[in-house]
Amino acid sequence: MPEETNFAHQLHLKDRYHMIRLIFSFLCVFSLFNITAQPADLSNLDASDIKRMIKGIVQDVETGQALEFAAVSVYVQGSETLTGGTVTDINGVFAIEVDQGTYDVKIEYISFDPLWIREVVVSRDEPVADLGTITLSPSAQMLEEVEVTGEKSQFQLGLDKKVFNVGKDLVTRSGSAADILDNIPSVSVDIEGNVSLRGSQNVRILVDGRPSGLVGLSGNDALRALQGDLIERVEVVTNPSARYDAEGMAGIINIVLKKEQRKGVNGSFTLNGGYPTNFGASSNVNFRRKDVNFFLNYGARYRNSPGDGFLYQEYYQDDITTYLEQDRDRTRAGWSHNVRLGTDIFFSENSVLTGAFMYRISDESNESSLVYRDFDQFRELQTITTRDETQTGDEPSLEYNLNYKRTFGKDHELTMAVQYDESTETESSEYVERVLNPDLSPAGIPDLNQRSVNDERQTSWLGQIDYVRPIGENGKFEAGYKASIRHIGNDYLVEEFADNDWIRLDNLSNDFNYDEDIHAGYLIYGNKINRFSYQFGVRAEYSHVITELVETGEVNDRDYTNLFPSVHFGYELAGENTLQLSYSRRVQRPRFWYLNPFFTFSDSRNFWGGNPNLDPEFTNSMEIGHVKYWDNASLSSSIYYRHSTGVIQRIRTIDDEGITRTMPQNLATRDAFGFEFTFSKDILDTWKVDGNLNLFRSITDGGEFGDADTYSWQTRMNSRVTLFNKLETQLRLNYRGPQETTQGRSQGTFHADLGMSMDVLKRNGTLTLNVSDVFNTRKRRYVTEGVGFYAEGEFRWRPRSTTLTFTYRLNQKKQRQRGNRGDWEGGEEMMGEF
Repeated sequence: MPEETNFAHQLHLKDRYHMIRLIFSFLCVFSLFNITAQPADLSNLDASDIKRMIKGIVQDVETGQALEFAAVSVYVQGSETLTGGTVTDINGVFAIEVDQGTYDVKIEYISFDPLWIREVVVSRDEPVADLGTITLSPSAQMLEEVEVTGEKSQFQLGLDKKVFNVGKDLVTRSGSAADILDNIPSVSVDIEGNVSLRGSQNVRILVDGRPSGLVGLSGNDALRALQGDLIERVEVVTNPSARYDAEGMAGIINIVLKKEQRKGVNGSFTLNGGYPTNFGASSNVNFRRKDVNFFLNYGARYRNSPGDGFLYQEYYQDDITTYLEQDRDRTRAGWSHNVRLGTDIFFSENSVLTGAFMYRISDESNESSLVYRDFDQFRELQTITTRDETQTGDEPSLEYNLNYKRTFGKDHELTMAVQYDESTETESSEYVERVLNPDLSPAGIPDLNQRSVNDERQTSWLGQIDYVRPIGENGKFEAGYKASIRHIGNDYLVEEFADNDWIRLDNLSNDFNYDEDIHAGYLIYGNKINRFSYQFGVRAEYSHVITELVETGEVNDRDYTNLFPSVHFGYELAGENTLQLSYSRRVQRPRFWYLNPFFTFSDSRNFWGGNPNLDPEFTNSMEIGHVKYWDNASLSSSIYYRHSTGVIQRIRTIDDEGITRTMPQNLATRDAFGFEFTFSKDILDTWKVDGNLNLFRSITDGGEFGDADTYSWQTRMNSRVTLFNKLETQLRLNYRGPQETTQGRSQGTFHADLGMSMDVLKRNGTLTLNVSDVFNTRKRRYVTEGVGFYAEGEFRWRPRSTTLTFTYRLNQKKQRQRGNRGDWEGGEEMMGEF
């Protein structure tokens, strides 16, 4: 590294050290300032200023958990005349305006016994009948049934997010995080591992509410290495408020890892094996005493996954067309280990400190074989070229985090977090390329021997603080601050063997640094008037990004400040219907690999590289949502619209030698709008169905790169049937419609998954058999067209797979079913990520 560059880098690190000290000082001062804060005093309100109403809070008698969307009905005393009703909010709170009189109040929640409160009086002298905390008991009949088949609801719907409980999904049991995400409503994972939300790949992925080293540098591979057995649930937020990070234009996906807090020793242990070669083990163990809770998660997995694909390309030059056919076979194999341990220390009922450590490592051994067949303008085969790659890689990552939560009263709390994570990825590859005649005899051209070493490293610090304080009866004020500091380095060396020595290829080798500092703060105020609720928020973010090509000394230094407002309105209708209107402004910053200008090397005919001049992409997002509940069904529907500027999209070009290069570019604008429906229905006691349908249109103005106007749709249908009171079966159908792009189109894809499960060992153990991609149809098919070329191809990440899983539970019973109304228990609470 040049002396000037090294000095600047050291100075930058020194500035970061001082900033980190400042963050810690701010956290300490803020916590001391608020440690004696008290809830707002309402005792001075005059009774004449308070509307006549009946109010209260509904909770689970066993867990103390608030019951959201519990039905509250008000009847004239001693009659069946209904005078009013509502449903509880996310905190279990309800308030119903009434006239003077005496009433009977009925509270109902699915799978719980209904409760009547008789002779509730509302008068001039006592205009507010406060019923206090009302506790509901689980239905005795339901508890008896649960002993056999009880389970937590698989999908839970809310206005601002959808929750997917992983534990009961048979078709992804023993799978990876990528498998689980691909089976969640609104979310899809393509063959290459790219995650999309409502058709957009610009989505933010968090772990336990924060950025995490568990998804590492190469997010796609990391999601495949993270075992699904370690995941409790996944939360999907499609239009986040100002408290959340502004990154992720389509929304946020939060992966919540398992952590129990029941007293004593409890846990679960899992073994699995399948074909193609895939086996592993995991454990989730917890020990809870009065004031201390310890938890440990560990998972190990080995897989040997084959894949294949082909490419057909026409190359136009000087009125002559030549042709290329390319076949690809590859095998990805290796071990991955994930470990997470930590402790909760309860200083009091209102104060808890949590410390956790996570470590993940992958040891890979991959092989790839490419065969190129070159044809002249008469479609006569000229040469056959083979290119074989052998790759080994290590990907360790670790993460430390410390969280503190102080509760002062109902809805009044302070939370703080500090996190450090570090990831590295080292890949070594060897290539041998041979040229053959059409009859497979040697063409007389010496073999080409090449090798590459790719060394990536990332470190990041995060500090954040959230404060929530109630104002008045239903008002709430929120504020927070976050600072994140991230450094990524990529040292890529490519060499070729010539003249009995290895020669460095300067046009492909590079040393690239990426430094990112982001500071953010937000303010939110919300309130509720009768059935109408509102929330206004604004978030300010300052971003400073520096990229550096070390060898040439080229530095790209950018900083920008942006405001991200958010608005949410809600209205409760009769009959357990709720409407919501929301708006937010979002940003998508270029990813590290999108900024690295050097090209990948594994395919000598098709290169992929980044663009250091990319700008952020901004989006205005609007959504109208509706949730409806019945006794045995639920429906969530929404209409959404997104307007984006500076859209980032991969653009493919071809040079005079027939080599294609794919590079991301800022296009002009994109307008996307659509309709989404998610439903759940219990048809019989033993038959449950749920599904999701997303219909959308996307219009892209790509300027010189072309336009695209596409209509498409995605759907999932899931059916769960219990046979003979013992055997649970699940069938899931998935379809992703074709889409037009600025340079071509992608074809539709369909696949089906099947799972079967049965309890053994007095219901302490469970055997599960699942088949992924039953009909072996899951492939990525695409067409790309540009100046001077036409290409179409197909790629399959892995073929049909079968897995057998055994799970044993220690001092655990299956979770009690809560029906379809929303159940947020289990796993670690999602701290406000902003």
